Amino acid sequence: MLICGIDEAGRGPVIGPMVFGAVVIDSKDEEKLKDLGVTDSKLLDAATRETLFHEIKKLAVEFKILSLSPMDINEWMKSASLNDVEAIKTAELLDSLSVKPDVTYIDCPDTIPARYCQNINNLTKKKTKIIAEHKADLTYRVCGAASILAKVTRDFEIAELAKLHGDIGSGYPSDEVTQKWLDDHWKKNKSFPDFVRKKWATVQRKAQLKLNEF
Repeated sequence: MLICGIDEAGRGPVIGPMVFGAVVIDSKDEEKLKDLGVTDSKLLDAATRETLFHEIKKLAVEFKILSLSPMDINEWMKSASLNDVEAIKTAELLDSLSVKPDVTYIDCPDTIPARYCQNINNLTKKKTKIIAEHKADLTYRVCGAASILAKVTRDFEIAELAKLHGDIGSGYPSDEVTQKWLDDHWKKNKSFPDFVRKKWATVQRKAQLKLNEF
């Protein structure tokens, strides 16, 4: 039986992409993911995640990674909620697989998992049994594997941005380095670059405060 896990990294940041990962394995290989130490990517340090990133790809029957840029997120959110965007991209990722999983486990962003399952079922052409749960990346190893692929990919993209634009921190609003970078950039340029999510309240609030000052 083929099982699939889908998860994202970067839902909340104000800087950088939201990255989705999908991992398909034979159910008999779940124990191998356990032996590798695969779990929710947030519980692992960066070095461990990077090691597992390569091991997961070798073990997978198939894997896919989809990166949604801040520009695309800004455009999508003119007419859709972030949950809607996630459902659309999750269905797109599922349909991009060359194999058809028997069961797909998804880390659910919706407060009502059954509603999220139905949304994805309505969007995908690849009819598979969908199980969407909160903290699925912790409950199901294959979903944890997907979270690792997504997290490592997003971290790489953030590192590439930092090479060009200086230390931007993690990109999360709670990160003081990120907040300082946003403040400094606005003060100098009176604008934000395309890799900043301009629909985020953090950005709009900063821009309004600075516009009042200058």
